[in-house]
Order: sequence, then C-alpha cells, then structure tokens
Amino acid sequence: MTYSEDIRKPSKEEQKIALASYNALEATLKTINKRTPTIEIEIDETNERIKVPLAAMKLLAKILEATSKGNPISVLPIATELTTQAAAELLGCSRPHLVKLVESGAIPFIKVGRHRRLKYEDVIKYKKRLKETQRRLMIEMMKADEETGMYDS
Repeated sequence: MTYSEDIRKPSKEEQKIALASYNALEATLKTINKRTPTIEIEIDETNERIKVPLAAMKLLAKILEATSKGNPISVLPIATELTTQAAAELLGCSRPHLVKLVESGAIPFIKVGRHRRLKYEDVIKYKKRLKETQRRLMIEMMKADEETGMYDS
C-alpha cells in the first residue's frame, strides 16, 4: 500500500497523458450501458483482453481527472485503519484535537495495544456530518441576518 510520504505531484507530461486518457475514458463511459457490471478492455502491448468492473473504470476516470489537474493521488480501501495522526491530517486538524473528538465519542475507534486506530470510513462519516452541520448553521445565520436586515439576498 502507498502511504502519504510516497505520494508525489504528477509531472507535466503525466498530466497531459492523464488529461487525454480521461477525456477518452469519460466519453466512452457515457456511451456504455449503466446496467453493464463489467467492461472489457484490451492491452495493446500484450493484445490481452481483460474484464474490469464498471465501478473500477469510473474510479480510474476520477484518478485520471485529478492527475490531469496536477493533484497527487492516494487510493485507500474503505476498511483501512488510520492512526490518530493520519486521521487528523485527513480532517485538517491537530492530533490532540482529534484525540479529544475520539475520546468524546464523536468518532469510533479501537485500541491496538496503547494506540488508537480509526476506520477511514468513520473519519469520512464524521467529516460529512461536520460539513453538513456547518452548512446548516451557515444557512441559519444567513436567515437570521435577513430577518434583521443585515443580509441582502
């Protein structure tokens, strides 16, 4: 598995290739019957034809799109367990703050010896809940400002 220290920004040449590949793959995916669970691709170098799940091809398209924009990529299985440091980086907060969240029960965790481990899926769920709460509170603030005449819609 590739970890964050192994991830690098794609070169300009890789970005160009990724953009061309993304455009071709995206156009192809639009023409494929969405009920088809797999698609068959051919590897020119070996003339081998392989079946690939449609979901994997959609993921490849997302990877190519991000690569074409110069963004580094990392793919993690959903069941991946994260250290508190990795989870804090994913959430964009300090490790001590994350530990407080974990200890308060906001994010489930398990203990491996003396170390806490968090499921990637649980961290992402927390992040989505947090974003939704922020969105809801922002709307409430805007409505309150509108009511008092401080915000012009």
